[in-house]
Amino acid sequence: MIRDDFRGGKIDLGKTFQLLEKLNIQCNYIHVKYIFKDNDRLKQGRITIEEFRSIYRIIAHREEVIEIFNTYSENRKFLFEQNLMEFLKQEQYIFNINKITASEVIRKYEPIEEVKQASQMSIEGFTRYMCSSDCLLFNNEYEKVYQDMTHPLNDYFISSSHNTYLISDQLVGPSDIWGYVSALMKGCRCLEIDCWDGSQNEPVVYHGYTLTSKLLFKTVIQAIHKYAFITSDYPVVLSLENHCSPPQQEVMAYNLQLILGDTLLSDTLDDFPDKLPSPEVLKFKILVRNKKIGTLAETRERKNSDKHGQVQEYEEYEETDLDEEEDKVKSETLVILKDNPGKDTQSRSRITLPLFRKRKVKVALALCDLVIYTKAEKFRSFHYSRLYQQFNETNSIGESRARKLSKLTAHEFILHTTKFITRIYPRATRADSSNFNPQEFWNVGCQMVALNFQTPGLPMDLQNGKFLDNGSSGYILKPRFLRDIETKFNPNGVLENNNPVTLMIKLISGIQLPPSNPSSSNKADTLVIIEIFGVPNDQVKQQTRVIKRNAFSPRWDETFTFIIQVPELALIRFVVENQSIISGNEFLGQYTLPVLCMSKGYRRVPLFSKVGQSLEPASLFIYVWYVR
Repeated sequence: MIRDDFRGGKIDLGKTFQLLEKLNIQCNYIHVKYIFKDNDRLKQGRITIEEFRSIYRIIAHREEVIEIFNTYSENRKFLFEQNLMEFLKQEQYIFNINKITASEVIRKYEPIEEVKQASQMSIEGFTRYMCSSDCLLFNNEYEKVYQDMTHPLNDYFISSSHNTYLISDQLVGPSDIWGYVSALMKGCRCLEIDCWDGSQNEPVVYHGYTLTSKLLFKTVIQAIHKYAFITSDYPVVLSLENHCSPPQQEVMAYNLQLILGDTLLSDTLDDFPDKLPSPEVLKFKILVRNKKIGTLAETRERKNSDKHGQVQEYEEYEETDLDEEEDKVKSETLVILKDNPGKDTQSRSRITLPLFRKRKVKVALALCDLVIYTKAEKFRSFHYSRLYQQFNETNSIGESRARKLSKLTAHEFILHTTKFITRIYPRATRADSSNFNPQEFWNVGCQMVALNFQTPGLPMDLQNGKFLDNGSSGYILKPRFLRDIETKFNPNGVLENNNPVTLMIKLISGIQLPPSNPSSSNKADTLVIIEIFGVPNDQVKQQTRVIKRNAFSPRWDETFTFIIQVPELALIRFVVENQSIISGNEFLGQYTLPVLCMSKGYRRVPLFSKVGQSLEPASLFIYVWYVR
């Protein structure tokens, strides 16, 4: 087959790369370039067919895969159907295996026709199988929606973003429609829209009191309508941070109804007058989260009536958290201080705020009546919520206050989240759009942990990893101990009657890892860190030794054991780094997923860049085993 490509004599680097791709060998161009250089004996930039075969063997034939093949092959040349069945059962934990399954694997991956016809598998076919999507670490059973989606909304973790319109920092960066499109395409189901009065009676979206650019509210709603249900069929919540005057609130209500049409949930569902509906019932629906006056029954009575010019005013009682208020003031003065450093002393005196205050809020009835199951209600205390909070009222709590509550009163926090949707948002001083670690709030059952989706790093890796589960639908059913209203669970305490998982991971090798950035070759001093994120007792980090000057095929063969007390909340993260003693280790790639979504056996761990892009074919080759 490849002889035709050498009819004109030797081939260059570009043709070599194309030929490898034609043979279905996934390869990184930088690695091919240096392997080509090493095998080009005459150093003329062109190679013979023999030299190409040598390059092919280096890239396609991996020592560690040949060792596994030889263990199950009777003649070290081929696997018979029976050998393959034995391997799939013993090593890959595929127990319902039969001859049909084995012959299906041979048919799909064996490239040599006569071997395929004899129902056998060569090392070429076996390597292709081991590098395929069938051997990825993430169990493909969880790539579709498999959880019960008929529980009430408060029983789910919901993928949520903060200040979705920003694609850079919080102070002077651009607002962009792409923020909404990108979040929706990642499966996000709760978007934040900061609304302010605009010119010509057109509400605008931007980060108030800052220099961020502005978007028209109606343009944002049009984009959401277009992209809301491409990645997931399940409901989208629009969390309105509403600073508009009543006349422009009416314009917002008009635009929401006009643009969203039937997808907008604007009335109570008959079967759910006094309880939250499920994601299943709310499929393809968009819900508005905003302040609301009066009851759902009163809203229903006003249905189809003319609400033009009708405004309701109420006094909102605010219990301010000093840390949050201090943050807010700091944030609001950051832009001013850039231009006028003299105001620093003045602004500092403003931080001594009262602990309690009231303010008057005006709400246009037209907008107010579009809020059904997601009414925004100020959080006062768990005690107050227990006595007075209604089933359709949701709370937003800033990260500083939420962190204190999760540390001091974790059990009470969990009892609160078994009943009410709770949203956690980043503190105002995160002007660079940095994120907090979302895990501590998932541990207490918070449904909407809102992150700055535009900012890559560990928190977004955890977010993306967690929501791979349940078909990337943006909804994950919380474990029973976070849904049960009589739960005794406390993530910070000693866990009784728990059912821990013993996890063993053998890190075998790296496959075409990204070379180091500063390097002028395809080399790197590679190491791997394996981290567990979950309840405090489960947080642990282990690391391999460093393999010097090898990013192409580093071999570790190191085994790590983890005992995970609460596997239902645990995520595992693999990070590949290039060791640098002077400037600190360089990040090369990572992969994060829920512990209980891992497949057992020999598996490939795909790697992603800092900004979440696939680095295929860069991956780790591991063996996974766990027991509960």
